[in-house]
Amino acid sequence: MWKRPNSGSTGRQGFSLVHRYIQHFNEVSGNKSAAIRRRSKIPGVTITQYVPHLPEGKTHPDFQCKPTAVKEGKVAVFKAVVVGEPKPKVTWSRIKGNMSDKKKYQMKYDEATREHILEIFNISAEDDDTYKCIALNEFGKATCTAALHLTEVLSNPSDFRKLLRKTDDENQTGKYEADEDRFWNAMLKADKKDYKKICDEFGVADIHLAVRRLDEKRRERAQKEKGISSDEDGPQTLSPGIGGKSNEFKKPSVDFVVKIQEVKAQEREDALFECVLTQPLPRVTWKGKNCVLEESEKYNISVSNHKLIHRLLIKDCMHLDKGIYSVEAGRVSCSALLFVEDDHDPAPAGMMKPRKSTIARGLSTDIEELAKQQQIKNQKEIERILAAVKEKQLEEQRNRENKCTKKAKGGRQSSVTNLADGSEPTAGQTQQTACKKKAKNQRLREGSRNTTDETGVHDGLRETNRKNRTQDQSEQGTGINEEFYEGAFDSSSEYSQSSEESESDTESESESETGSESGSELGSESGSESASELKSEDEEIRTDKINSCEEDQIREKEGEDNFGKSAVTNKTQESKSSKKCDQTKDSNDIYNTGPDGLDDIVEDGEDQFLSTTDSKHVQKLQASAQGVTSKKAGTKKQRDKENGTSTSRSKKKRRVQLTEDNVIDAGVHFIWGLSDVNAVIGESAELTCKLSREDCEGAWFRDGKKISNDANFTTWKDGVIHTLVIIKCEEEHSGKYRFEADGRKTEAMVNVKDPPRFVVEDLEAFTKPVTIKVGHNAVFKMAFVGHQPIKIHWYREEEELQEDTNIKIERSSSHSRLLLIRCQRKDTGEIKVKLKNEDGFTEAISQLIVLDKPTSPLGPAEVIESSPVCIEFKWRPPKDDGGSPVTNYTLERQQVGRNTWKKLGEVPGVSCYRDTDVDHGRKYSYRIRAVTAEGVSEILETDDMQAGTLAFPGPPAPPKITDAYDDCINLAWVVPKKTGGSRILGYILEKRKKGSNLWSVVNPSGELIKEKKYAVKDVVSGLEYEFRVAAVNLSGPGEFSYPSEFVCARDPKMPPGRVIGLKVTETSYTHFALTWSKPEERVGIQDEPKGYFVEIRNAESSEWSRCNSTPMITTSYSVKGLRSMNLYWVRVIAVNDGGDGAPEELPNYVMAMPLPVRPKFTNQKMKSFIVVRAGNSVRITVNFEASPRPDIMWLKDNVPVAKRVTVSNCDGSSQLLIPSSERSDSGIYSILVKNLVGQETFSTEVRVTDDPKPPGPVELEENVPGTVTVVWEPSPDEKRDDRLHYTVSKLDSTKHTWITVADRLFNNRFTVCNIMQGREYHFRVYAKNDMGISAPSESLTWGREKKREKFVLSLASSKDCDLRCAPTFIVPLKLHTAPKGYECYMSCAVSGNPKPRITWYRNNISLNTNTNYYISNTCGVCSMLILQVGPKDMGEFVITAENALGRAESSTVLCIRE
Repeated sequence: MWKRPNSGSTGRQGFSLVHRYIQHFNEVSGNKSAAIRRRSKIPGVTITQYVPHLPEGKTHPDFQCKPTAVKEGKVAVFKAVVVGEPKPKVTWSRIKGNMSDKKKYQMKYDEATREHILEIFNISAEDDDTYKCIALNEFGKATCTAALHLTEVLSNPSDFRKLLRKTDDENQTGKYEADEDRFWNAMLKADKKDYKKICDEFGVADIHLAVRRLDEKRRERAQKEKGISSDEDGPQTLSPGIGGKSNEFKKPSVDFVVKIQEVKAQEREDALFECVLTQPLPRVTWKGKNCVLEESEKYNISVSNHKLIHRLLIKDCMHLDKGIYSVEAGRVSCSALLFVEDDHDPAPAGMMKPRKSTIARGLSTDIEELAKQQQIKNQKEIERILAAVKEKQLEEQRNRENKCTKKAKGGRQSSVTNLADGSEPTAGQTQQTACKKKAKNQRLREGSRNTTDETGVHDGLRETNRKNRTQDQSEQGTGINEEFYEGAFDSSSEYSQSSEESESDTESESESETGSESGSELGSESGSESASELKSEDEEIRTDKINSCEEDQIREKEGEDNFGKSAVTNKTQESKSSKKCDQTKDSNDIYNTGPDGLDDIVEDGEDQFLSTTDSKHVQKLQASAQGVTSKKAGTKKQRDKENGTSTSRSKKKRRVQLTEDNVIDAGVHFIWGLSDVNAVIGESAELTCKLSREDCEGAWFRDGKKISNDANFTTWKDGVIHTLVIIKCEEEHSGKYRFEADGRKTEAMVNVKDPPRFVVEDLEAFTKPVTIKVGHNAVFKMAFVGHQPIKIHWYREEEELQEDTNIKIERSSSHSRLLLIRCQRKDTGEIKVKLKNEDGFTEAISQLIVLDKPTSPLGPAEVIESSPVCIEFKWRPPKDDGGSPVTNYTLERQQVGRNTWKKLGEVPGVSCYRDTDVDHGRKYSYRIRAVTAEGVSEILETDDMQAGTLAFPGPPAPPKITDAYDDCINLAWVVPKKTGGSRILGYILEKRKKGSNLWSVVNPSGELIKEKKYAVKDVVSGLEYEFRVAAVNLSGPGEFSYPSEFVCARDPKMPPGRVIGLKVTETSYTHFALTWSKPEERVGIQDEPKGYFVEIRNAESSEWSRCNSTPMITTSYSVKGLRSMNLYWVRVIAVNDGGDGAPEELPNYVMAMPLPVRPKFTNQKMKSFIVVRAGNSVRITVNFEASPRPDIMWLKDNVPVAKRVTVSNCDGSSQLLIPSSERSDSGIYSILVKNLVGQETFSTEVRVTDDPKPPGPVELEENVPGTVTVVWEPSPDEKRDDRLHYTVSKLDSTKHTWITVADRLFNNRFTVCNIMQGREYHFRVYAKNDMGISAPSESLTWGREKKREKFVLSLASSKDCDLRCAPTFIVPLKLHTAPKGYECYMSCAVSGNPKPRITWYRNNISLNTNTNYYISNTCGVCSMLILQVGPKDMGEFVITAENALGRAESSTVLCIRE
């Protein structure tokens, strides 16, 4: 056995014991490595697995969510989520310091979020460090790091003194202040690898803070000198300098146009989060509950084609999914809540609710339209910037060319004269030459920017430039288009060359050159024309097409400086002209060199198109290309020769004409180019690129040399993909590799690295365990190869070893040696060597086993048997066997009361001993030692053990009946818990008949039953028996057990059948009742049942549970203790002595709820109309009955009630409460009660009003003599209260009481009749509503008092007259339109003598007996009142008046307004 003593109390050392066993097993089984590296799904997490195969249900630790730093004021918080089975132990540490301060560093675990939290209080500059989180269990460990960066550690980061190490000499401060500028200048000019050396030289302690400050200084200097924007939180900047100025292309930062919104979804419904960005982004980060979400069956992450709309779809939402979800796009983020609500329409009883196909969204706007608008906005912004840049560059180029032309014209004439005389060039000529060189260098630099070979984005840039070249020749010189703008955002290169510096360099060179400098410069330049230069020459030649020699001379003279490439020679102007004429005549001889020069130009430019329609222009272009090629290959001698003899020819070659061609050839371009490769010496490396066409062959180059297939390189082509493989990389294979095809090329760097590697033979020897004895030395050696320098580190149990008195480490360039002196047992463990250089690292693991004598056996000793004749006991093996297995144990015995120890001998490796040489009643103690190959352990002394005490065994459990027959009954029992300290010798079994008090022994006399079972054959068929058993040990028989159940001696019965008619008779929220009938009895198939068991199972569980512990005789049962609205499966099992019958199960599950009842309202006195004064409370209580519990919804005018309205629901009732009502609360309130069976609604109209305000001023008019029309302004409340009406009262001067002349007027005028002349009248108008009446508005006095004259009465002779007349309607019925639910009042006046009989009709049906209509007839005024108008009251109303003399009728129509 391989064991190790407990050398520490930490969790990590506790796990190491299991780790040792696993390591030893791996080594024995042939597994050299003692640890297995696993890859985590979370980036940055390192997992070490201790075992090759994990047991079922066990996992190594892993991080579900990496530690993230959250700064909260002066507290930094790290949070991490760890998983693993068994549950890992999590510890925290830091790289630079310790975390012993418990007040500052507090570690805790949040059970709710399952987060391990590290809190750092009072953070300062010392806490700027990398923190490590380690999760460890017995199967492995997981490690992850997180950095804490404090950006504002110093109040003034530029304070150089705070970066310095603390010294005792205070006078050094002045010296360091003086060296501050020198320090920063040295840091700005140095490489990264020299930073530490410079900081040590100047005494700077915090190199990390110095590097951050260095970045700030670089950005500040770039802003001042080159105008490069360096906003850290803003857009990236690309500044290609043209003419000493910078054009800034800024990539706008990403932001949200539409953020994700709150989503409310029902159970089993999908939820969708959507957002719209301002800039295209291919990927965003979605998080849920602080964990990054990935594409899975649960989550679907998608992005639109234009990369502006990002979506997260959460499928099949459950309550566990609710919480906060967030999205991160660049440096911005937003979050929203997901609410998962219970389903308002649950599945009916016996059915499971299926998953819904609907999607809950948080946005109601059309995000597709918003994204389209944002895309158009971005495109317009790009076009605006491009147009401005192009215009600016064209203007700058024209200004430079005009400036050079003006300078050259001033000194041209004098230069020609001096050259004709053979004299030296003057100052003007020198200035002219410098101007030419300056313009030429500027154009070459611009052309190089357009023609430089690039990969990736720049391949697409060249292709787009080539396509756009024929569309707009005027834009060739700029090289700026949309593709350039888009590619500039992704390019990592930075155009930072200063044109002013290059101009100054050109001027200095021109001063030291002679008249032939122009020619030599052309030979040293790239040898290709820039696109802008060829364009300008083409335009000039196309404009001035002159074929004669004289015109050519004039034109050459005028255009010489514009081209800037003619060499100044010592020949006269006349010789130039003659040579040019000869060259023009013999152009065919000059152009016989072929199109090689033209090919070079096309290859370097990569985007020029030449027209073949004008042969003359083609010949000129070929000549120019030939001249350029010859200048590239020529030596200085050849250039001097050309300066003397071929000046005119070189000038003619510069006159190249480019002709536009409307035919555009797409050509070949790269789909994707080469990428840089890091290779390892001795391994293979591969470079791959993809072209747009298959019919194109290419060539591979390394550092300018063409590559062919050999022992080192292999190339092949697979369709459009071209591949180069370096079979076995060596250091000389590093360099720049290029692939060319059809004038296109792409480049990449191959870096061959030499990481450290172990020698195979030494590695095999190293991985074998090293076994030594305690006190001896252990040596580990390892040879290696790799690029120097190599750092060597030795570790023991993951702790780095440092040299001391017991540890010696030797290091050299090719091997390393570890010497452990005088090793102890605690040094046993894992030994690891780690090599590291700039190209990589490697490590190897071995095991050190230190052998020592074992520790003492573990106690206390446990007595197995104690009898008068023997003592048997056992103990535990040593905790640490010293690296060798225990071979045997030596024992000694001492009788209590004596001083001598007696040797008992050795036990061969078994930790148990039986001592038979004991005396009855005496006590003994024993000494035990473990023996291994390395020595003998310390002793273990036991407690006193007594022999021969009388201890009887306890009673066994009651025996169980296994089988019963007519002539035999089989029994079984178990050993008693108390054995009395000695072994059980046997058992005594007794039986007793039912009804008898006598027990009789079953087993034969003098014999014990050795087994724990027995077959009783002395039984009588048909009788019932019970049995009991007692155990017997060395002390004697113990107590008898309790009797068993009565069993009848007969053959076994057949199990009963299924119960019949199982059904549910009653249900509630906590119980339901069952009834059934007993199963049928069939002879030989199924017997009569003896009882029944009821079992239930939750719908979400697979296990059945019995409701009754013993069989019941009745055929009904009530199952209680149920959970409300849960689903249960139910079955009943009939049982008898033959066993359990087949279960009978209900076909559908049962829901714990009352029987379904359709909702109905129980309060018959509920009001349908309520009037409430404003400010008072509104309370509507509705009683109902329904089962199951219904969903209740209150609506106001078919819209859910506002939040200020309180709704209280309980069993059987619901109440709506408005604490303080307002007029806006008026409306129709409806309650909807709905459950699985149906739904019911009830509506109540609530009118919140107040005493009305009085009407406006009252005016009186007389339109008809004897009448007065009263007109008034409406009350201010008329618009807010459609039930407001008016009442008019009259006061006659002859009467001193007010009389109501009109009521329930809904208009603002009324005509009062029977106005008497000579009387004064006063009128009042009141506003009335459901709440009350307003103050009156009074009119002015109408009429005046007439003087009374003497009244003379003249009585005429009386005559008898007949007053009878037929009925007539004095005032007929008027048309009526009333709001629904309001009152309607109809009236008319009828006369007739004798008094007529009045009858009302609606749609030809008499209403006189209808109690819903109040009909009255007072003095001929007939009226009818409808209390609450409804749709049923619409129609034609007719009133008839009939007496003996005739019949009259009047009709009207009633309309209902909604």
